[in-house]
Amino acid sequence: MDIRQRFADYLVELPFELLDEERDPGGVLDRYYEPDFQYLNDGVLLDRQRLVDHVKPTRKNTVSCEIDVHEVLVDGHRAAARFTLHAVLRKGRRLSTQVHLFADYGQDGRIRQVHGITRDVTAPS
Repeated sequence: MDIRQRFADYLVELPFELLDEERDPGGVLDRYYEPDFQYLNDGVLLDRQRLVDHVKPTRKNTVSCEIDVHEVLVDGHRAAARFTLHAVLRKGRRLSTQVHLFADYGQDGRIRQVHGITRDVTAPS
């Protein structure tokens, strides 16, 4: 599978796979990321275990999500995207987060490094 298709799958499918309580979060992450990947998000370095630990409260608090992909660029083993993640929480609150993401892929087609920048773009209620 080429990097363009893997990146598209990552952007659109990963959030839904992680929210699926029937799936092991570690197994889901292992499909998309190399074992020693680094994910730098808003200046915070996340490794595999920190992302796995993040899944349980996210599953507990999130009812649904939707991804709007605005732009995608792929060049060799590098990919970039701008997208908005919309989430509905259990208590009815709606969140929208704009994400600018830059990924570097390894030889096996999994991500080895991510740099992400996010901002809250939730409409005022």
